[in-house]
Amino acid sequence: MGKTILIVDDSSSMRQVVKITLKQAGYEVLEACDGKDALEKLSGQRVHLVISDVNMPNMDGITFVRELKKNPAYRFVPVIMLTTEGSDEKKKAGQDAGAKAWVVKPFQPQQLLGAVTKLLM
Repeated sequence: MGKTILIVDDSSSMRQVVKITLKQAGYEVLEACDGKDALEKLSGQRVHLVISDVNMPNMDGITFVRELKKNPAYRFVPVIMLTTEGSDEKKKAGQDAGAKAWVVKPFQPQQLLGAVTKLLM
């Protein structure tokens, strides 16, 4: 059984690109369109890693990570923020919320997989 990764992004084309990258590397993939959707999908389901966008409707990525970390079942799940946001301010907010890595779009598949591999070790 491979490891499961949740992708949270309001862009279906971006989810598709990330999903293909991860599936080719042998990961199982779950998808959510925003933070609210992600929290609903995570009701007790085991995930090993989360990749989340920052700017999304309903619930943005930083708020989502904060909410995720409040749940004891997901407190230690590593989160990668995958976003067009590169400002130090946003990165710090992401880190404070509990994100472990920050990958800026457009991303190189190898760069993303490198971050994933490192966090899943």
